[in-house]
Amino acid sequence: MSVFGSLFTAVSGLAAQSQSIGMISNNIANVNTVGFKRTDAAFSSLVTNPGRSTAFTPGSVRSIQNARVDQQGILQQSNSSTDVAISGNGFFVVERALNGIQETLYTRAGSFSEDQTGVLRNTGGFFLQGWPLDQDGALPSGQADLSSLVPVDVAFLGGLTQPTTSAEVSLNLDATQVASTYPVPAGFSPDFTRGLRIFDSLGEGQDLTINFKKHETPTAITTGTINITGIVGALATDINIDATDTFDITVGPIGPTTITLDGDLGKLLNDLNSILDLNGESVLLAEVDNLGQLEIKARNLTDNITLADGVGTPLNDGLGMAAAIGVTAPPVAPTLMATPNSIPNTEGWWHVEVLSPTGTVINAGSMNFNGAGQLNSLQDANGDVIVPLTAINFGNGSDPQDINLDIGSFTQFAGEYNVIFSQQNGAELGLRTGVSIDRDGFVSAQFSNGQSTRIYKLPLATFANANGLEELTGTVFRETDTSGNFNLREANQGGAGQIEGGALEGSNVDLADEFSKMIITQRSYSANTKVITTADEMTAELLRLR
Repeated sequence: MSVFGSLFTAVSGLAAQSQSIGMISNNIANVNTVGFKRTDAAFSSLVTNPGRSTAFTPGSVRSIQNARVDQQGILQQSNSSTDVAISGNGFFVVERALNGIQETLYTRAGSFSEDQTGVLRNTGGFFLQGWPLDQDGALPSGQADLSSLVPVDVAFLGGLTQPTTSAEVSLNLDATQVASTYPVPAGFSPDFTRGLRIFDSLGEGQDLTINFKKHETPTAITTGTINITGIVGALATDINIDATDTFDITVGPIGPTTITLDGDLGKLLNDLNSILDLNGESVLLAEVDNLGQLEIKARNLTDNITLADGVGTPLNDGLGMAAAIGVTAPPVAPTLMATPNSIPNTEGWWHVEVLSPTGTVINAGSMNFNGAGQLNSLQDANGDVIVPLTAINFGNGSDPQDINLDIGSFTQFAGEYNVIFSQQNGAELGLRTGVSIDRDGFVSAQFSNGQSTRIYKLPLATFANANGLEELTGTVFRETDTSGNFNLREANQGGAGQIEGGALEGSNVDLADEFSKMIITQRSYSANTKVITTADEMTAELLRLR
């Protein structure tokens, strides 16, 4: 049995070495195939008689494929921005067709380019799959499942418009500007005006107008109803009152202070403006307003004003202050565009309004600057002061638009009005000029209007045993029981590798190693043929016996 058994053993050796040379030739043939993973021959013995007997029966040998899928090929620079390689663990997810009924496959061959419809497809004809991003750049829910993936389509046949959602203006307001009265009337003449160009959802440019008006501190105020500009002499003479007439005024904690109408209008204003607080500062600003009426205002933001009639002729008879008698005038609460984060500076109040292109007021209110010239305002977590401009209707069929205007860089210094910079994130219609893929797997499209937008993110599929994947035509692999189930991961996370844009992974075949194995295989094959020749001669000797 040993002579004939040696024949069969040698034949199995020839078959095993034939398998080996076939693997070597396949490796050499694909030395320049992008993403190719070599296969080595591994040999194992087949024992006919496992026991220790005095007669030996030869077995045979078999060869099995030993895949080297987990071995990294060299990364080579590419001139195409849609070529991608993986440095580390993972596979690109691909499908053979766009209809969604083909099985999902996996590859390291990242030579992707656009087909006639704008879908990324590699040289093997497989379509790249990715997670679509929403308008906020968020990944879809259920991203661990293959159903969350779609073909990566970068066509953008109609181009891209970018409606403005945020804007920032940095400017200086002149601290020496004379303050107007408060409240600031509608249709006021601004002290300074600034335009801001933004873009609507149709890509059309729209010009917003920002008006600034410096005003006095919005404090308590009480005003008469009679024009008293005709008073040129003593009050007792011109408005027919007794020189002993009095009234009492209380300003916050100060007072009541008795005011006697025993002089002219100038003395009355002086007496009111001479009421001092504990620090010797005036607590009132009394003057004749633009309608010729007596106007009394508190200087401190939190002070109330209370008038009480004293002896003699009531205030209403000559000064028209009846509405204020016995009534407390509280501070005028300003509509705030930016809420102060500290005690307001009385010399730093500005009224601001933002107008649409049609002149409609989008947002209006007051802001305050501290003594250091900085905006006195609460900031958000990013250190910004955001003024919301909501539901702007441009009347051209575009969608109502919300814009966050950052005014945190406003200052108030003594000097000329100056716009330092203004910027916004919108853009007019732009046509696609390029596509790129970054290290995190984001697929971004660039446009002629200077905008760039992320549209997909490429997942990397990882396996517990990548060498257990089944290789198919086109340098792709199929999941098997040996490989374990896929896990979809983001690049650089959970053990997944890093994606390199503008690069390709070459074959992991080493030519020197393959030629060395070829020599060994050839010698092994020759040795097995020698065994067959020798066994044949021994058999012939047996046949010649008489």
